Amino acid sequence: MRRKIPSSSSLQAFEAAARHGNFARAAEELSLTEGAISRQIGRLESLLNCKLFDRVGSRVKLNAVGASYAHHVRETLERLDRDTQYIKGLPEGTRSLEISSLPTFANRWLIPRLGKFKEQHPDIIVNISVRTDPYILTGSGFDAAIHFEHPAWTGMRTQFLLEERLVPVCHPALLTDQDIISQLHQLPLIHRHQNPEAWEEYIQENDIQLEHPAQGVRYDLHEMAISAALAGLGVALVPSMYIENEVQKGLLVAPWPESKVLKKRFCLIKPPETGINEMILEMFEKWLETEIIK
Repeated sequence: MRRKIPSSSSLQAFEAAARHGNFARAAEELSLTEGAISRQIGRLESLLNCKLFDRVGSRVKLNAVGASYAHHVRETLERLDRDTQYIKGLPEGTRSLEISSLPTFANRWLIPRLGKFKEQHPDIIVNISVRTDPYILTGSGFDAAIHFEHPAWTGMRTQFLLEERLVPVCHPALLTDQDIISQLHQLPLIHRHQNPEAWEEYIQENDIQLEHPAQGVRYDLHEMAISAALAGLGVALVPSMYIENEVQKGLLVAPWPESKVLKKRFCLIKPPETGINEMILEMFEKWLETEIIK
């Protein structure tokens, strides 16, 4: 069935006119005449069978339907522009994967290791985008997601990768020669918005008595909590796999026990049906498994 969609010329004319609120300015931007802009929008309104602008004398004003449509058209044109620029930038013979990931995992674990994948597969480009919440993978434009196990992924193909365990860390300058456990009473605690009860669970697990375990600053990402710890702002409860380099270099210390209760499982989530990049995705998955074993 043939799709009844507007021409790109009509959409660009409408988006410019909606953004400027003026046909003349839209015409100037697109190097057209004001009459040409008016005709393009007229064709668009005819196709849609509704008015997008209210016309009062010689003036035009975007109406409610037009404002809603302009939002969607703008997003579509911007996405087409990004996709076009991306395809233009691909070297001939290059293959690519589109992977979504949690932000701190991407920054601190995945991206630092991607050079090794590139050495093994120089013709494959791995593009990484951030998604913090589960989403509908089918039709999203992503070949796979790296995320926590979650009921929202039911029906997807999931492959367990590794386990994330939390451990308290701080700047070494904050510690004294006193008993390590007792120093938690004196140090500010750094929390995450998404897991506000983590510190309370941690002290219960390790039988530590803290008077106000819920007090302290709160950040959205583990990356932010780690930055705060590096700045000497307190003790952050973060995944141990994210701070290995800082601990080895002495930038952070982790003298407290790693939690056995506060843990999550990372998985590679794939659509239920195989896609055109299935073979490339299998290469990526095998490489991930190799990196995890190391």
